[in-house]
Amino acid sequence: MGASGSDTRRRALAVCLVAAFMTGLDVSIVNVALPSIRQGLHATDDGLQWILSGYALTFGLLLIPAGRLGDARSRRTVFLWGVAFFTLSSATCGFAGEMNTLIVSRLVQGMAAGMLNPQVSGLIQQMFQGYERGRAFGALGATIGVSTAAGPLIGGALVTVFGADHGWRWVFLVNLPIGLVLLPLAWRVLPRPQLVHRRHESMDPVGVLLLGVGVAGLLLPFIQRNQWEGNAKWLLIPAALTVLAGFVTWERLYRREPLVNLSLFRKRSYRLGTAIALFYFAGFTGIFFIFTLYLQSGHGYSALMAGLAITPFALGSASAAAVGGHLVSRFGRRLVAVGLTMVIVGLLATMVATELVPGRAAGLATALPLLVAGMGSGLVISPNQAITLSEVPPAGGGSAAGVLQTGQRLGSAIGIAAAGTTFFGSLGGGWAVAFRHGLVVVVASVCLALAAALYDLVRTRHDPPRP
Repeated sequence: MGASGSDTRRRALAVCLVAAFMTGLDVSIVNVALPSIRQGLHATDDGLQWILSGYALTFGLLLIPAGRLGDARSRRTVFLWGVAFFTLSSATCGFAGEMNTLIVSRLVQGMAAGMLNPQVSGLIQQMFQGYERGRAFGALGATIGVSTAAGPLIGGALVTVFGADHGWRWVFLVNLPIGLVLLPLAWRVLPRPQLVHRRHESMDPVGVLLLGVGVAGLLLPFIQRNQWEGNAKWLLIPAALTVLAGFVTWERLYRREPLVNLSLFRKRSYRLGTAIALFYFAGFTGIFFIFTLYLQSGHGYSALMAGLAITPFALGSASAAAVGGHLVSRFGRRLVAVGLTMVIVGLLATMVATELVPGRAAGLATALPLLVAGMGSGLVISPNQAITLSEVPPAGGGSAAGVLQTGQRLGSAIGIAAAGTTFFGSLGGGWAVAFRHGLVVVVASVCLALAAALYDLVRTRHDPPRP
């Protein structure tokens, strides 16, 4: 492809990365704005929980169907609708006058994020090959890492600048100018669909329904763990697994093109890569949840200072992800294993730092360990995504990425629930003890991801050489 084609692909990638940053930012930016929302809209605990969990729920539900829709129809069209819905719902969140409006708008915002994200991975699969694809996924990994880790910092800064009464509104309204600029740019530079004859394909509505019910049943008990009292909620998990078993059976028997190509799981790279993503995100997102609680509630940090304390992780993740994109084609899963080991070492050092330097200085004492953990994270997310999707045909890149990202969302919900439950259950021993106990759960999740990566390396070593 000539220089002009390469320039077009770079511009298209930039548009995709901005969209990924915008949706990733809203996973974590709202955390530090919750006290401001409570004050501004007289919100209850249930209402605040739905602001966080509603976004995660609808985000996770739309990933696979939206990825399939983009593959079968047009990734560009689904991307544009996703940006439009995300921008509009961000505006209605920011201008909400009461909690019900904010909750419904947040649900729509999550749906729009679920529409957008599989298209980003699918478009990268479509536009890039080989080494260039690894670099593109490296840039995507850096974007995901920075957006998630920088969310508390940006949210804290907005609340500080605009005040407790209106700062939370700007946490949502910041997406408005980004979306308005992104729409015309995406219209101009994203590739148009090449396979227009595929428009007759079925979207597998029964598969969509079964998968949606199954994923919702798995997510709800975790994201509503505090608001849904009693143990009855956990009965949803075996029920959801039964529905998902029915989904798998349906997909195997479906005569037309299924929602999820189950043959992908016969490929070890895809099967283990999805497992690594699930376990790693169970730890990855739990870090921010318990660390900001520890600093804000335990040591009286402001929203801005709590955001600053997590910034070393974001900086490390961004720098290492770009490097990881360059190295993944050379080192493969070994790079992911090294990254996971660095995350474990960094988190264990963070635990030690809070023991040696208790009190308000903990944010400074944990800067270097979090930088190491962040650098490890940068070597995990994007290289793992590139390896996991490496054997997926570009035509199915969106739905395959949707399955991978659904695993990430499910891992995030389970990880936050497990770390949060451990954290709150240990508060009797003090905030520092609760944080360290929560961190043990996070490290255990990352260790499971490392075990999957090492298993892949061992199996690869014993594979017969390819002709």
